[in-house]
Amino acid sequence: MRITSKGQVTVPQEIRNKLGLLPNTEVEFELKGNVAVLKKAGVSSRRGRGLLQAMRGKASTRLSTDEIMALTRK
Repeated sequence: MRITSKGQVTVPQEIRNKLGLLPNTEVEFELKGNVAVLKKAGVSSRRGRGLLQAMRGKASTRLSTDEIMALTRK
């Protein structure tokens, strides 16, 4: 297996199946000595946490659940 010029590598299907790595699954790399370990990102993924922090405090008006649902359905 080779790393492409873009730094990409294909994870074999058998490994993806065993780990439940579906398209768009967040993964993490961890170094253990000179071994790189690939694992599924935990529930508290940094990306999700960052998105929530970025959104926190952005609302300028209070909307009811019904009003929010009406906005998302238009």
